[in-house]
Amino acid sequence: MSEIGMSASVTTITPADPIAVGRRLRHLRRAAHRTLDDVAGAVGISASALSLIENGRREPKLGVLTALAADLGTAPGELLSPAAPSRRTALEIELERAQRADSFPALGVPAVRVGPRLPTEALEALVGLHRSLAAAQTERAATPEHARRANAALRERMRLADNYFGDIERAAEQLLAAVGHSAGPITRTVVDKLAAQLGYTLVHVTDLPASTRSVTDTVHRRVYLPQPEAGQSDSRSLALQALGHLVLQHQVPADYADFLNQRVEINYFAAALLIPERAAVPLLRNAQAEKDIAIEDLRDLFAVSYETAAHRFTNLATRHLELPVHFMRISSAGVIYKAYENDGVHFPTDPTGAIEGQRVCRFWTARQVFERPDRSAAYQQYTDTPSGTYWCTSAVDRTPAGTFSVSVGVPYRQVKWMRGRETTERSVSRCPDPACCTRPPAELAQRWEGKVWPSARVHSHLLAAMPPGVFPGVDDTEVLTFLQQHS
Repeated sequence: MSEIGMSASVTTITPADPIAVGRRLRHLRRAAHRTLDDVAGAVGISASALSLIENGRREPKLGVLTALAADLGTAPGELLSPAAPSRRTALEIELERAQRADSFPALGVPAVRVGPRLPTEALEALVGLHRSLAAAQTERAATPEHARRANAALRERMRLADNYFGDIERAAEQLLAAVGHSAGPITRTVVDKLAAQLGYTLVHVTDLPASTRSVTDTVHRRVYLPQPEAGQSDSRSLALQALGHLVLQHQVPADYADFLNQRVEINYFAAALLIPERAAVPLLRNAQAEKDIAIEDLRDLFAVSYETAAHRFTNLATRHLELPVHFMRISSAGVIYKAYENDGVHFPTDPTGAIEGQRVCRFWTARQVFERPDRSAAYQQYTDTPSGTYWCTSAVDRTPAGTFSVSVGVPYRQVKWMRGRETTERSVSRCPDPACCTRPPAELAQRWEGKVWPSARVHSHLLAAMPPGVFPGVDDTEVLTFLQQHS
């Protein structure tokens, strides 16, 4: 991977794993036929202190680590390497990590001392058992309730950051600079250059596994993407999202919440490439000065979808324009698929705090846009709600999965900056009061009481558990068979 891929991370650089450092140190000491007393004395620490370091119970200071490396004839970076020096050492590290996990005490079993007298066969069996337990816990966790709670936690993370992630912005900026892109929309040629900069090739295929959006082969350094359908020209986002996993150094998701966080981060990364902060912020500030901010301008100037432009606006609006905002993507039936807010608007929620799958008020702009005779243009409306008055702009997005609306809104006090603020369209929403739009008029309800039995269209994806696996919903056999055929 390139320097960019190695240095640009979503989080700050984390310290080396003390367990891995300790096991590598012990491996090197024993390979040199040295005792604890011998090595400890050579670097000026006690044998008990060295034992704690080797057992991963104490993190060595940089000076001690450097001295240990010099005494054992290796480089400090070698001791910090996450790769285990042997198969047995890798098993020891994995078992130690499992036994030190927060979830281990709940199992009610004693920890096993990981020492040289523990047979390798027993070590293999114990690690296998812990893997099976972890897989079972993951399968139980990937339920609709867990998914909703994970979504709620993710939305809180986004709100606290004002939906702006500076580390991802910098990663995107570094990658664009590395290929010499400074202005203009990201073309397919530029996307290929971005992949090449990371040492990868983009390959479009017709037989991509149905359970995947893309497949990355890190051995042959290829990113497999679906062949664009007839008339479909914009496959850039999918390619950039796949590259995002590489640049942001994502690891195998630890759980469903981690999976969701990674998905948000790669979407953010792709948008930051398609609409670079360096280019977009001056345009938005000029538009704010002219009191003429419009999502359509971002869409047209950077040749992206309305949804990408709307989402990107929420990334930059609060940080750079001091504008609190909200965003929604809902189906024509009013069901929320995506949403974000830091402006006080109240989305409908379930008891877990999740909003996905909830139905928004039929008087909101996001639903009223479906009532417009001309769905090709954005629609603006003021809506009076229990939490205040909001101005929103909304556009209809037709996709193979159905018809959706994408909306961006601001509080009334901020509408002076937005194009379309002169609209005379206005509505009143009293939700969550059932009398607003969910409870039918009394006369109508009385007339049809006991005389109707509708069959509901169930959103099965909201009720069923995600198919189990490291990557939820992915058919592992299908993916590996695909890679074998293409390698």
